[in-house]
Amino acid sequence: MPTSDRFGPLNKVANQENCVVMSVDEYETIRLIDLQGFTQEQCAEQMNIARTTVQRMYNDARRKLADSLVNGKVLRIEGGDYQLCNGLEEMCGCGGCNRHRIGWSKIEATQRER
Repeated sequence: MPTSDRFGPLNKVANQENCVVMSVDEYETIRLIDLQGFTQEQCAEQMNIARTTVQRMYNDARRKLADSLVNGKVLRIEGGDYQLCNGLEEMCGCGGCNRHRIGWSKIEATQRER
């Protein structure tokens, strides 16, 4: 979950007219692809969804970020279709489970070398 769920101009109130809502799923695609450097394929595997779904969510998330930045709208992160893991599962693809610690270490090491 994001540590902050509201961003935007300090002088605007978040109402229906000047607010953009990004789902937690869309936020996660931005985090994995733009911040962590994952490919869409790696992101799809991490999130346990189809690559085409990642592509759609990523495009929607970027459009919402642009709308917030360019038009001075408040960005809220909430809702979506996701399930959090307790970190004890062997193969859930959430990023906190055993699969992540073992299987993704090679990908992360490669990305750190870049």
